Amino acid sequence: MKADYPIICSEDAIAQLIQYSRSHSVNRFLLVSDQNTYAALGRRVEAGLKDANGDVRTLVLGGSEVIADQKRVFEVLFHADGEARTYLAVGSGTITDITRYASFCARNRFISLPTAPSVDAYTSGGAALVIDGFKKTAPCHAPAAVFADLRTLCEAPRDMIASGFGDLLGKYISLADWQLGRLLVDEPYDAEIAQRLRRALRNCVENVEQVARASPQGIAKLMEGLFESGLCMAEFGTSRPASGSEHQFSHFWEMKRMQEGRPAILHGAKVGIGTSLAAQWYASIRSLAPDDVVRRLSTAPSPAWGRDR
Repeated sequence: MKADYPIICSEDAIAQLIQYSRSHSVNRFLLVSDQNTYAALGRRVEAGLKDANGDVRTLVLGGSEVIADQKRVFEVLFHADGEARTYLAVGSGTITDITRYASFCARNRFISLPTAPSVDAYTSGGAALVIDGFKKTAPCHAPAAVFADLRTLCEAPRDMIASGFGDLLGKYISLADWQLGRLLVDEPYDAEIAQRLRRALRNCVENVEQVARASPQGIAKLMEGLFESGLCMAEFGTSRPASGSEHQFSHFWEMKRMQEGRPAILHGAKVGIGTSLAAQWYASIRSLAPDDVVRRLSTAPSPAWGRDR
């Protein structure tokens, strides 16, 4: 992994966070979590930092379902009260995106403390937000550091572990879509980043049984893949390496369920289903004869990358 900031995934992550705060003279924090993630990790982080003489202001977002939307971002900013603090995102993808964007708006750094291996958002440079009912990715900033407590991650609900694996499996499609875009419409492409993402995906898939058992080895491999995916997106400057047609399915279903007032489904679960559907399309394309491919391409309108993206 290529990162210019600490990425720690271990059983002593909280102790390392405290050591980091001391060595970097960081002692004023805004801890953001929801009720579940505060119980899983936030309370221990808060206590550890306070014991180390840290000034910790804590916000536990309420409600049965927390959505990364403008209302929640404003709630964090209002609670921060304009003070300069290091924001701590104690949670999974939703909490990370809310905290990331709020800290970006406040011109403060943030540190990610994942509570589940459920998404690849922890090391990325964008926040996936719902704005007026539409899913949008807002460019902002990467974390100043990541401290992932391995015990907490292994104890995460199994559906959230499966979600992270599903999010990572989606890279099979996003990488194929990316390469297809390069061939057909000269889409910007980075072969080194693509290779890094393939390697991270392969390393995780080779440990699928350990991931399914939620063993420390398997969860560490899953987190390594998710971290690498976020870093690849951050380095490329957009989500393109790790988000293709499989994510378009996910975003559409998420917006539709919100509009209908139905409960959310985990991001990685939706990506996993989208991956299966997109794979069927690729299977049908693969069955075409070369002459048929040439004929179809010659009769179809040709998109232009700069015009139609």
